[in-house]
Amino acid sequence: MSSYLSIATLEAILPFIAVGFAAQMVDGALGMAFGVISNSLLLFMGVPPAAASAGVHTVETFTTAVSGISHAIHRNVNWTLFFRLMIPGVIGGVLGAYVLSNIDAGTAKPYILAYLTCIGLYLLFRAVRYPPREREPRIVEPLGLVGGFLDAAGGGGWGPVVTSNLLVQGASPRMTVGTVNTAEFFLTATISATFITQLGLAAFTLATVGLLIGGVIAAPFGAILAKRVPAKKLMFLVGGILTLTSLFNLYQAMK
Repeated sequence: MSSYLSIATLEAILPFIAVGFAAQMVDGALGMAFGVISNSLLLFMGVPPAAASAGVHTVETFTTAVSGISHAIHRNVNWTLFFRLMIPGVIGGVLGAYVLSNIDAGTAKPYILAYLTCIGLYLLFRAVRYPPREREPRIVEPLGLVGGFLDAAGGGGWGPVVTSNLLVQGASPRMTVGTVNTAEFFLTATISATFITQLGLAAFTLATVGLLIGGVIAAPFGAILAKRVPAKKLMFLVGGILTLTSLFNLYQAMK
């Protein structure tokens, strides 16, 4: 009987492990989309929205920790940029969590998604027409504050907002992806602390455990991809993922 239950549990958890692995591979290599991909797939698989959101934020605390360590080992992190992003990002995350509990942030979602679609298209244009010319980004702290706020209040957005805007300013694609992923750990830890204090062990559903296993396994490989993929191709991939996911979610939000 116990072996039957273990096989049944394994069969039930495997799809969630696959979702976590695929989502983290993309996020670790491109600096965005774990929340978008895993949330969308969990909802498609029948997980309730609240449980999906709680699970994803809880899992991201662990995956971003592993991903951040891996990026640091592979020297994908600009530590000056890291602190300029992380501190205002955490402040924005706390503010966003407060606003989410008092105001419906869904009204602003279509405008945010339309903006991200435009950023994605512009990144595609730059990747196709011009080789990226790297320069030091100037607008960083406000970007971290807005990215952290939108991630907490809108259920996601740190990677798409921060990574894409840094690339538009001319930052190195490899260092941007590594730095944004590493800073995200502190943001997700701040946001997911709310879920853990409110839900306790209930936040760790079967879906959460599956996402966690798949995400942690994939996290080191995403950092390797970010280091090895050429800058132009990485920018093209970021632009493509950002455009497609933003258009899909914009369609969903307008329905």
